[in-house]
Amino acid sequence: YGEKAVQLLYGDDMLSKVVGAPLLHASAKIPFLSHLYGWWQSQSFTKRKIKPFIENFDVDSDDFADKIEEFNSFQDFFIRKLKPEARPIASTDLVIPADGRYYFYQDIDKTKGFIVKDRKFDLSTLLGDAELAEQYAGGSMVMGRLCPSDYHRFHFPCDCTPKESRLINGLLYSVNPVAVKRNLNVFVENKRYVTELETEAFGTVLYLDIGATNVGSIIQTFTPHKEQYKGDEKGYFSFGGSALILLFKPGTITFDRDLVEATQQGYETRCLLGQSMGSLTTSHFGKES
Repeated sequence: YGEKAVQLLYGDDMLSKVVGAPLLHASAKIPFLSHLYGWWQSQSFTKRKIKPFIENFDVDSDDFADKIEEFNSFQDFFIRKLKPEARPIASTDLVIPADGRYYFYQDIDKTKGFIVKDRKFDLSTLLGDAELAEQYAGGSMVMGRLCPSDYHRFHFPCDCTPKESRLINGLLYSVNPVAVKRNLNVFVENKRYVTELETEAFGTVLYLDIGATNVGSIIQTFTPHKEQYKGDEKGYFSFGGSALILLFKPGTITFDRDLVEATQQGYETRCLLGQSMGSLTTSHFGKES
């Protein structure tokens, strides 16, 4: 989705350098433009885009909680809810929190690079807190990228009690693979929320919701300090691409082997909400995976 726009903004030809670069700068650094685009997608005349979009990107409308005719705008369709049976929740300790394309890093200190070899971002910058970042050195990380065609509500990956979400304001660069490979730092530069999840199994898990180009807003729908169960909704992204990051302390989680192997081979793995992600590792919590 938006392939021509991505080529214009992130290409190497003369048109991209003369026209695309200034547009990229403006779209990333002026939040009003993304909010304006989000507002535009919430107008009733955008309903006409829904059916062609579903057909072009092979979106399964049988999963929708509402009928296509009941969406009042493209934004309504974008933040759609699904039938509970469309995304069954696995019995494993940890599940995928949202539909998307994922990378899984068992030990971030031993990883040669995130997405691109020999390129990693700084955890203290990502979290906006050097002391907090130290607790996750040598820990595990999940990176998920949501496309416009994905279901855009995100959920809790395990039973937990979440604290309030902390906003780290930032830019709104694209998380499209072309854009990310050119500038991995979009994850530490973009607007994001950090939520601490207190769990019995994994200790404190960090959950980051990351905005991107044309994401008008990130909406948190959960109640802080109230117990949440695996698969409960945490929030949703308004129109646009977006991303998620989960961070686990060292020795607490063992990701499913096939997910780690795909990441080591350089592949994103297409995952759906509720599918198995991993299990508890033998740790100082005294439990077995």
